[in-house]
Amino acid sequence: MWTSKLAAARSLLFVPGDRPERFAKAADSGAHAVILDLEDAVRVDDKARARAACHAYLERGGTGLVRVNATDTPWIDEDLALCGHPGVAAVVVPKAETPEQLDLVRKSVGRPVPLLALVETAAGLQNVHLLAQCPGVVRLLFGTVDFCLDLRIDHDMPDGDLENVLAPYRAQIVLASCAAGLAPPVDGVTLDIRDAQRSLQDAQRAFRTGFGGKLCIHPSQIAAVHRGFAPDARRLEWARQVIDAATRHSGAFEFEGRMVDAPVLKRASELLGAH
Repeated sequence: MWTSKLAAARSLLFVPGDRPERFAKAADSGAHAVILDLEDAVRVDDKARARAACHAYLERGGTGLVRVNATDTPWIDEDLALCGHPGVAAVVVPKAETPEQLDLVRKSVGRPVPLLALVETAAGLQNVHLLAQCPGVVRLLFGTVDFCLDLRIDHDMPDGDLENVLAPYRAQIVLASCAAGLAPPVDGVTLDIRDAQRSLQDAQRAFRTGFGGKLCIHPSQIAAVHRGFAPDARRLEWARQVIDAATRHSGAFEFEGRMVDAPVLKRASELLGAH
């Protein structure tokens, strides 16, 4: 069940693992998936406390995804032991770079669990096709902030310039996902949590370029992200009319001056299904 839910998720919301008072709010936020974060959101001195808080939440019947620490850190073994809990729906693997890393995670958890590979380094992107084909991987995520840091890209440059710079890297993740038969990948976070319009525009751009979801860092971003990944009214009406017209034709036909064939009909059906 969770594998299909993860494939369809448009919003994946991070919540710091050391802030248990936020877990319930995150679960009630409307996000399609909640990621209990043991990595970037938690200070080194608080790693054990965060893991304990997540365990207590899971023991009370809570569920969620868990972002573990990177596989070369001293916390990974205990993080993966936590992921053996049946309440953990998937493991988010940060700094995913090699199939060996993902294989280690999969085998160490001790039970079958979906993996989400977070591509956020040059090495990860270089191996992205291999990561997408690894057993257990159900989706790729793009960690744009850490990716910019690794490649020394100025993440604070004007929005349009940054999107132009990241476009070819994003395209590689979309291509790898499609080639491996995975669901469309999940785009990175929008850091400005107060600008709903920015979250909407970022989600719309991601949707147009082949992504199927977006990472979020605050519940206030969820509604805008969902709107951004939903086709607009004009496109939906076009899809309905095309599907209706197809019932009166066999094979390819002309609609509003354009040819409609099997790929166009498939796209129309996908748009209606995404609504």
